[in-house]
Amino acid sequence: MATRARPLTAMHWTGAAFAALVALSVLGPLGAVMARADWPPALGPGDWAAIRFTLLQAALSAALSVTLAIPVARALARRRFAGRRLLVTLMGAPFLLPVIVAVLGLLAVFGRAGWLNDALAALGLGRIDVYGLQGVVLAHVFLNLPLAVRLILQGWQAIPAERVRLATSLGFTSVDMRRQFERPLLRAVLPGAALLIFLICTTSFAVALILGGGPASTTVELAIYQAFRFDFDLGRAALLGLIQVAICLGAGALAFGAIRRQEVGAGLDRPPLPWPGDTPIARLGDAAALIAAALFLLLPLVAVLLKGLPALPGLPPVVWEAALRSVLLALASTALAVGLALPIALLVARLRRPGLVEALAFLTIAVSSLVIGTGLFLLIRPFGNPVPLALPVTGLVNALVALPFLLRALVPAALQADATQGKLAEALGMTGAARLRHAILPRLARPLGFGAGLAAAFSMGDLGVIALFSTPGQGTLPLEMYRLMGSYRTDDAQGAAVLLMGLTLALFWVFDRGGRLDAATR
Repeated sequence: MATRARPLTAMHWTGAAFAALVALSVLGPLGAVMARADWPPALGPGDWAAIRFTLLQAALSAALSVTLAIPVARALARRRFAGRRLLVTLMGAPFLLPVIVAVLGLLAVFGRAGWLNDALAALGLGRIDVYGLQGVVLAHVFLNLPLAVRLILQGWQAIPAERVRLATSLGFTSVDMRRQFERPLLRAVLPGAALLIFLICTTSFAVALILGGGPASTTVELAIYQAFRFDFDLGRAALLGLIQVAICLGAGALAFGAIRRQEVGAGLDRPPLPWPGDTPIARLGDAAALIAAALFLLLPLVAVLLKGLPALPGLPPVVWEAALRSVLLALASTALAVGLALPIALLVARLRRPGLVEALAFLTIAVSSLVIGTGLFLLIRPFGNPVPLALPVTGLVNALVALPFLLRALVPAALQADATQGKLAEALGMTGAARLRHAILPRLARPLGFGAGLAAAFSMGDLGVIALFSTPGQGTLPLEMYRLMGSYRTDDAQGAAVLLMGLTLALFWVFDRGGRLDAATR
């Protein structure tokens, strides 16, 4: 076989079978959606409005996220202070946070009865409204600002200390540093970061569901849900699903074409040096950027805790039942995602040209979970009632959504393990399960634990497929929390938010910590 670096083992053939199964799990529902869609396409004024709003809010969210992330990433790259690592960790919490919890926290701070409006009323000023376009963009910036900061910060940290030392010796000013370092860096990093966030925002569902504020603020994902859940217009839902896929594929193609390699030269991995051209005004600006970002990202979390902790003991039994259901679903979804990702990652590490395998596994980025859920409903319906299968279908879709993140964490480590310990194991005659257990898996423990933690966190916070065709008694914790919000039981919703946030972060910590402990003992 021309594309093989070495002969494939049973584990690698298993990875090939799993990659094909993943492709079938995505393309099968997508085919069902295409077959059920209305032909020729007939979009009404509301559908076109949903398309325009989807593109507008995603573009604004991406632009604001990367623009606001630049001064924050610059400050983190240039400053060393006590608690810096803790601040970076806390600022990344919204990325793991369930979307519905994040929205509830934002409402507690910026909502009609939130802290900001109370302060404005006390000053005799008018109140602000967070529903509609402004609310959707606010929530997306809150959720994606940490991701933008991390992506831009990685670019800054890639600049070798030797380059900074040379700039210092040449007497570079702050203007010189911007021209020679910052602008080339941002030109390389910003397009890919902005288009990635744009892609994430186009598939937003829970944010638009809660903060959309009416027909004028409906995304394509929300329009699919409404056509499916309320109108039961499967043809229109399928057609909107195809439009959603086209938007995601277009954004993905733009992101792939916009990514440029950052040429910063090689270094010796020395600790970072002070940035040349530093001034008191620059230090003041960096401090202001960090304080503003910390307040914006952490205040909603504090608000959720302050309002939800007193209500936690009095939560109704249905919430605790939904919490148990969510934990079991997250564990099952994580196990499935890990079981799929590990053989596929080992196969990718063994092949010389793994592009086709990686493309098959990354299909779930291009096809949103709501489209997959709609397709699975259409496939199951001719053979039986899909409603009793709501939880298994949700678990399957959650595993597919988490798969690309797991692969992104596993593939680099699998490549390194196969190139070093793998060859040594083969030289010693170690094959099969013994080779996997003693030579490969110990080197994958850390990324495997981190990826499993992400998968569990994503599954815990999902409010997509389960909302399509679940019934009372089948709801997960995010869905029960949404129902509490819809029935104006605000205190119970706040308590459920604290419970959901605690369980999500606890599951992520257990998996991530487990991978680190396992790696440390080997």
